[in-house]
Amino acid sequence: MKKLILFMTLILFVGLTYGQTLQKGTLIGTHVMQVTLQPGVSMEKFIEFYSKKFIPEYEKNRIGWKIYLVKSIRGEIKDSFGLIMIIKSEKDRDKYYNPDGSLSQLGITVEKNYKPVVDEMNKLGTLSTTFTDWVVQ
Repeated sequence: MKKLILFMTLILFVGLTYGQTLQKGTLIGTHVMQVTLQPGVSMEKFIEFYSKKFIPEYEKNRIGWKIYLVKSIRGEIKDSFGLIMIIKSEKDRDKYYNPDGSLSQLGITVEKNYKPVVDEMNKLGTLSTTFTDWVVQ
């Protein structure tokens, strides 16, 4: 329940900060990141790379998606990093992902476009996420 409150607060904050309203049908993905750093790599270095190289490349290859890197500052998962993804609709997400969560053919093609950035990121650390998708009602 605490995670739900945290994510809903973050979603509201993002919408208010940028003066955007979340339209009915907008899909919001909330992700909690688990990062395993390579030896000698700091979390700061990984996060800088992720925010300045990975996210822009990801957004470039998924038209209309907006991704925000967030850091928890208190609560159950304090000092963790996460992502908030804002996508126009489920239909726009489904262009890249199948119902079971695997990549669609377009998703496979698009991932090849930014594989060099993923390979560079993996030299710093590896990443997995747990996520929940929300649809604005």
